[in-house]
Amino acid sequence: MEDRFKRLTEQLLSVNSDISAAQARTWVESLWEDFETTRAKGGWSYQGQDVTEQIVAKWILQYGPRLHQYAPTKEKFSHLNKDDNQVNH
Repeated sequence: MEDRFKRLTEQLLSVNSDISAAQARTWVESLWEDFETTRAKGGWSYQGQDVTEQIVAKWILQYGPRLHQYAPTKEKFSHLNKDDNQVNH
C-alpha cells in the first residue's frame, strides 16, 4: 500500500508544483479514502486496490494541477491545503 501512495504522491507532485510533498500525500490518502468510502456507502462490492489506484490516478490527472486552489468550506476538509511538512491524514 505504501508503494501505491508513494507512486500517486509523486504523480501529483509532477502535475502540481504549488503543493508540498506532505500536502500531496495528504491529498492522495484523502482521495483514496473518499473513493473507497463512497463505493462502500453506495453498496458497491470492493474491487480492490488496483481499481482504487486507477481512479485516484485519473483524478490526479484531471484535478491535480488545481488542487492547491481548493478552498474547503467544511472543517472536515480544512487539513487538505495546510502545509506543516507532515502527513495530516
